[in-house]
Amino acid sequence: MLSGLLRPRAGRRPIRRHRAGRGAAVAALGAATLMLVGACSGATGGNDEPTAAPPPELARFYDQQLDWGPCADYAPTAEDAQGFANPEFDCTRVTVPTNYDDPDGDTMQIALLRKKATGDRIGSLFSDPGGPGASGTSFVARQASSTWVENGLNERFDLIGFDPRGVGASQPAIRCLTDAEFDEERTKDFADPSPAGVEAADANSRQFAERCTERVGADVLAHVGTRDVAKDMDVMRAVVGDEKMTYAGFSYGTELGTAYAEAFPQNVRALLLDGAVDPTQTTAESSVAQAGGFQLAFDNFARDCTTRPNCPLGTDPDRATEAFQAIMQPLLDNPVPTGDGRTLSFSDGTLGVMQSLYVSQLWPAAEQGISQVANGQGDILMQLADLYYQRDPQGRYANMQDAFSAISCVNRVPITDPAEALDLAQRADEAAPFRSSGRGAVGALDPCAYWPVPPTSEPRTPQVDGLPPTVVVSVTGDPATPYQAGVDLAGQLGGRLISVDGDQHTASLQGDPCVDRLAIDYLVDLTLPEDGAECALPPA
Repeated sequence: MLSGLLRPRAGRRPIRRHRAGRGAAVAALGAATLMLVGACSGATGGNDEPTAAPPPELARFYDQQLDWGPCADYAPTAEDAQGFANPEFDCTRVTVPTNYDDPDGDTMQIALLRKKATGDRIGSLFSDPGGPGASGTSFVARQASSTWVENGLNERFDLIGFDPRGVGASQPAIRCLTDAEFDEERTKDFADPSPAGVEAADANSRQFAERCTERVGADVLAHVGTRDVAKDMDVMRAVVGDEKMTYAGFSYGTELGTAYAEAFPQNVRALLLDGAVDPTQTTAESSVAQAGGFQLAFDNFARDCTTRPNCPLGTDPDRATEAFQAIMQPLLDNPVPTGDGRTLSFSDGTLGVMQSLYVSQLWPAAEQGISQVANGQGDILMQLADLYYQRDPQGRYANMQDAFSAISCVNRVPITDPAEALDLAQRADEAAPFRSSGRGAVGALDPCAYWPVPPTSEPRTPQVDGLPPTVVVSVTGDPATPYQAGVDLAGQLGGRLISVDGDQHTASLQGDPCVDRLAIDYLVDLTLPEDGAECALPPA
């Protein structure tokens, strides 16, 4: 697992499964073009089962009336403010019980942003961009301003983004660190495998868990997991007036979609799940698989880079990992300066490159950033790391990383045995040597080992009797959610798979003709893609 914050220390890797979906990454994804390799089928899905009635004790939540209004006060970040001022958007908050086993107790407020359908309305299209911890209101505000209007989704659906409990504009928000504490945290590299080094990393993890407990509260942290959010989704479906749920989930959003399918299969109209999380995998299995996914993405990046003049990794792709380590590992002892007065640590430098691996259109930025580090400057990779962490130029952080940590810790069975942690660290290093410190695996525990509440989910095969056909999209070169997880999830849900040959994290509903055609036919008309449907991204 990870030491300290759930982020890559020396030789570790992030397990956040977010879409590379803001700033330069949004532009890069929007520029990608897909071509159709497979064909569409006339087969259709659907769900004629009656919608399940909610338990009587939850009636006041399912029957609540929403007060929609302007979105300006809902913007999760300063960057979102202009988009949220669009008068075509309206926002509200939905009240849900903090603990569904105690519906008369405390409540939470879930933020929603909506752009109403402009034509022959089918219903609402709910979506989540992943993370966990990414803001769905922010995501839909961007997509509904461009791509989802152009591809016709907004003509047929009210587009609704929601911030899961604890995230973004939902209340209470998960805030574990101040901005200054987060900046300080990012300067730390726990690369010492000695007992003293492991103890220092463990102490840092313990401190983070204690801060989160003190500032958020154990009662809130106990109820921010996927199982609770799935129940919130059904309340949201009902209060906007939809008989059935139509949902597009990306990355971690596929985990939410799977949990909803398990809890409310008869309430599903359509589920589009892109960038799949395999619910059967253990913490260790998921970690090693994702490490391998990032190494594959790095190798693909390196093959492209080494064909270009002045590539900082040389001309031999088989030696690119070695060349990268030679440039990056010195940061452990000698961080390089950036133009804003900070210094680039090994952790942030490696993370900046990993951020670029989410979408191949960011590879040129990674190439330039690595060259910069070789020449003693860290600006580009710091900017990429800031993109990952959602830090704005004023030094303010969105709460995505804090929410990611808290949600992950109740969604995964923690590793509490130091021997098991060391074994996992060694296996992850072997799977992704490009981001190794070169000093040996550090068998430290991550904050989840010290979390004040137990997990609310565990690995399982989804039980989805009565679920109508779903569609899963999986990209062959996806670093964060490796391709095989999508193949497996489609089988577990009895759904159809769209395979995409490419080098990025997620692919659908981003303005690309092939995947968009298949996805929109499914969401609008419930037309399923043929078995074996394929699309291909153009080369970077």
